[in-house]
Amino acid sequence: MKPDEIKKLDGYFKRKFQNQSLHVKPRPRKDDSCEVYLDDEFLGVIYRDEDEGELSYNFSMAILDIDLDE
Repeated sequence: MKPDEIKKLDGYFKRKFQNQSLHVKPRPRKDDSCEVYLDDEFLGVIYRDEDEGELSYNFSMAILDIDLDE
């Protein structure tokens, strides 16, 4: 993803979830996606999807069952 896309997504996540601790960062060696962090904790991946001239972003977050017990 381009740096300007990552910056826009970073701002979107911070506004939407009202949390300045969320950060969107580029992925090493991948240019079709970026990563979302809460402080230093990895939350998930945002994938860029362009189909028939329409652009969208898909956020994927895995939740482990052991994390639900906290």
